[in-house]
Amino acid sequence: MNYRNGQFRNGQFGTGHFYNWYFNNDGMRFFNREKEIDKLHGIQQRSLENAQMTVVTGRRRIGKTQLLLKATEGETTLYFFVARKAEPLLCEDFQREVAEKLKVPIMGQITSFSVLFDYLMKLSIEKPFNLIIDEFQEFYNVNPSVYSDMQKIWDLNKDKSKINLLLSGSVYSLMHKIFEGAKEPLFGRATNFMKVRPFRTFTLKEILAEYHPDYTKEDLLALYTFTGGVAKYVQVLIDNKAFTMEGIIEYMIQEDSTFIGEGKNMLVEEFGKEYTIYFTILATIARGENTRAKIEAVVEKEIGGYLTRLERDFSLIKKTTPIFSKVESKNVRYELSDNFLTFWFRFIYKYGYILEVGAYGELRELIKRDYPTYSGRILEKYFYQKFAEEQIYTRIGSFWDRKGHNEIDLIAVSEIRKEAVIAEIKRNEANIDMEILKEKGITFLKASGELKGYEIKYVGLSMKDL
Repeated sequence: MNYRNGQFRNGQFGTGHFYNWYFNNDGMRFFNREKEIDKLHGIQQRSLENAQMTVVTGRRRIGKTQLLLKATEGETTLYFFVARKAEPLLCEDFQREVAEKLKVPIMGQITSFSVLFDYLMKLSIEKPFNLIIDEFQEFYNVNPSVYSDMQKIWDLNKDKSKINLLLSGSVYSLMHKIFEGAKEPLFGRATNFMKVRPFRTFTLKEILAEYHPDYTKEDLLALYTFTGGVAKYVQVLIDNKAFTMEGIIEYMIQEDSTFIGEGKNMLVEEFGKEYTIYFTILATIARGENTRAKIEAVVEKEIGGYLTRLERDFSLIKKTTPIFSKVESKNVRYELSDNFLTFWFRFIYKYGYILEVGAYGELRELIKRDYPTYSGRILEKYFYQKFAEEQIYTRIGSFWDRKGHNEIDLIAVSEIRKEAVIAEIKRNEANIDMEILKEKGITFLKASGELKGYEIKYVGLSMKDL
């Protein structure tokens, strides 16, 4: 099985250089996963005492598989990819992997995964190893009884076994159900949870500095705007030398581009038969209609349950309230959590009719036309993330009154140092009026009654501060 060229993956994004972003024959570095690798190494050491079951989640293309392979590099490791095919055929693939990696024969042909798993749990008592099961949620389509069988085998053997079981899945709702649903057989069995997140802002800078040393602030914002730091998207664009806003749009919006169908491919399985309703909600939020009333006016139905599931079960949207608001506040706004999906719904999904007639050039021009305004909104998210990455602020948010007359883009509070930053964010520094910002800040401080005795710093943040 060839990990280096990604042959264990299906789909257009899963071939070619799938693993090369992190490690290839040219020595390309593995970026920004030191903490995760340290944690996984610690788990592996604990597995030498008793079995460990680690659940690794994260959106598709985020780099879960690469992380697990990198963390277990040089160790005895089995890699099982759960494809949608008959269980006996899967077991045949898995048996070959066991024979190759563990150098042990398995007598007879095994057609049941539970039989194979039982064998491996017992084998690890004397021969410790790592077992990665990728796309673990796919057993629902292969044989759902696998989960209850695994529960029984795990409970009987976990105290003696020395297996380091790493379970990865990209359909978030199903992984959530398998391990956090109180009525599910594997509820409470996982010993560790890990969510793989996008690259941080400083990592995007590091990547651009290495592969495009003369990058500009605009290049950095464009990479963040279109990818949100999702590893696979970053890798594809860097591989194809799409470093600028124009270059990225040219590459993403073309005939047969894998990016065109990516949003639908990611989410249809998550949403099932109601995907059109969810898509309409997400598209509405992506274009800036961010209150429940405005979204319902478009969808023309009550959407409370859909919003709850999008936030809680799918982790696709965030519900925000003004900083220091009470928990029960109804002054709520919604935003998509994922930069790429925000772009996909704002432009590709919305203008699907343009793509249907093959007018790719027209859509590229339309995106370029709207990019300054669109990226201005993403610039605010960039600074939120940047402030959070500094890990010196205990609360970060924004403020708006119910009428929307008094809005502050960013407020960052350090309760330890008794300091707060109140910031206005604009692409163009010349459009920031510090006197108006201070007036807004004074109004906010009086209305909230918070931050008494704090040192308040008013700042303007623009492209030059990236």
